[in-house]
Amino acid sequence: MSQFSTLTEFAHVLAKLPDADLAACDGAEQRNGQLTKPPGALGRLEELAIWYAGWRGSARPTLEAPQIVIFAGNHGVCAQGVSAFPSEVTVQMVANFEHGGAAINQLAKAFGASMTVHALELDRPTEDFTKAPAMSERDCVTALQTGWDAVDPSADLLVTGEMGIGNTTSGAALGAALFGGAGEDWVGRGTGVDDAGLANKARVVDEGLALHASRDPLEILRCMGGRELAAMAGAIAAARAHRIPVILDGFICTAAASVLEKTQSGALDHCVAGHLSAEGAHGKMLEGLGKEPLLSLGLRLGEGSGAAAAIGVLKAAVACHSGMATFAEAGVSDG
Repeated sequence: MSQFSTLTEFAHVLAKLPDADLAACDGAEQRNGQLTKPPGALGRLEELAIWYAGWRGSARPTLEAPQIVIFAGNHGVCAQGVSAFPSEVTVQMVANFEHGGAAINQLAKAFGASMTVHALELDRPTEDFTKAPAMSERDCVTALQTGWDAVDPSADLLVTGEMGIGNTTSGAALGAALFGGAGEDWVGRGTGVDDAGLANKARVVDEGLALHASRDPLEILRCMGGRELAAMAGAIAAARAHRIPVILDGFICTAAASVLEKTQSGALDHCVAGHLSAEGAHGKMLEGLGKEPLLSLGLRLGEGSGAAAAIGVLKAAVACHSGMATFAEAGVSDG
């Protein structure tokens, strides 16, 4: 259990989170240089393995217990007609997750990940952020805490996903407020809105930006985010506290994570970007964070699906790094 009851206290927690184990990084680099392959032959897999080793504190780590956590929330801004689907779909999809019928359930099974779903007061949507702050400080802190507490300390990798009709609008609002620009620079088609719907989303974001002038990242999250975005931020921060590496999902997850980075520089050093979403502004957001995606498959589903698919890439990196023989062990001449 973390120790924060206000957004200011949460910011102080972020400032004190641990860094990677440099000795483990050095040991992993030395091991990588002795493996039976030409230098650099495994490309980015080598970098990923060394990064992972540093956060797990072992020069020869394993990846055996990935955790996927899905958070669901409803958004008052849906009253502005920003989604092609009604808010009831959030509740229906949570039931689908719980019964194993969604894409993320299949990906969790495919990569041996545990999966939990947390519905955050779906019967009490956030406020319409064009008219008032989306959340009170208490609501925002409660959501951050829910995310923090959802992380299993025994996991060795975390993926956070979301479900929430209207949340690409919140993600776009966070992007604009955190990185600069207007609504039109950040909105995308989300669940499939047409051109008129896209223009409407841009209007909604601009109205939110005009109403909420704060530049404090956690205040931006409170005023224009949602419970599921806050919960993802809390979970990602908790993973850092437990030295659990994180694979970030798409646009909405990256927006939530950006709040942490803008609050405390380096807060996402334990994270890699799982994929490049088809949601247009995701690439701009990743560039702003200095994160290069592992995959680019045209996904725009959410649920943690792109990050879950990238579990396979990270498993491959760790398996090669820790399982391969060194030249000395294999009796192979080192050129």
